[in-house]
Amino acid sequence: MKIVCVGHAAYDITLPMNEYPKENLKHRISKKIECGGGPASNASYLLAKWGMDTTFIGIVGDDFYGNKIIDEFKDIGVNTNYIEKLRQFDTDTSYIISNLKNGSRTIITAKSKLPLAVNKLPNIDEYEVVLLDGEHYETARQILVDNPNAISILDAGRVNEYTIDLGKRVTYLVCSKDFAKDFTNELIDTNDINSLIKVYEKLRQSFNTNIIITLGEDGCFTKINDYELIPTISVKALDSTGAGDIFHGAFTYFIANKYPLRQTLLLASITGALSVEKIGSRYAIPTLDEVLTKAKEYDYI
Repeated sequence: MKIVCVGHAAYDITLPMNEYPKENLKHRISKKIECGGGPASNASYLLAKWGMDTTFIGIVGDDFYGNKIIDEFKDIGVNTNYIEKLRQFDTDTSYIISNLKNGSRTIITAKSKLPLAVNKLPNIDEYEVVLLDGEHYETARQILVDNPNAISILDAGRVNEYTIDLGKRVTYLVCSKDFAKDFTNELIDTNDINSLIKVYEKLRQSFNTNIIITLGEDGCFTKINDYELIPTISVKALDSTGAGDIFHGAFTYFIANKYPLRQTLLLASITGALSVEKIGSRYAIPTLDEVLTKAKEYDYI
């Protein structure tokens, strides 16, 4: 099964610290962790690692970090033929302070304004699954037009005109809690099922597709036969960077392999949860065997 992921490619530099740094002081750490990042980019990496025929479409600079991103993809087996390298463009970089004490992360991104389109496009109707993260809108929209029979998924993290339009075109809108809250102007209380239902139904009225709201450590919420708050597993978090991207990558894998929606969400939640036990998004992606073994412990499969 051929999968294409369209979206943001960045390079992450993670600084692990035992607590959040105090202002106007010098801090020394023993190591830093570097790897590629970005929502659709991280999902592509997971899909290739798990053995799927995966293509990534995006833009990097013709620079050191852009070459590192492409080399990483090639090493894991992602098709990089449609990554565009721009000379007068600096590859986006993210500097991440990972607080090992509580597992939180603070991200500062040096981000250029990305073009709406990538000049390199694959053949029409080539892919069976499409994953988008909202970047490169014109390219993402064209990929959906060119692959009308594909299962399509949008990782919707921020509300803007592009994610709203793409969300109305995909098979699955898998949105963050912040996206759901900002779009509906409603508060979300994960302890109150009625607040989740209210937000879900407002989203459904606007998008009229399959909707999943991701809730971090509280799991995710959707409607299958009835409304369901799908749980995740409890883990000791070291670094939550990329956990959402990894969730979306796993969601795409299990949907592509025809798992039922509830089981897909349970397995994707396990994948995201396992990833926070390690530092650095790419290095934290568990193997498929690790996910399935953990799922058996919880009787999810």
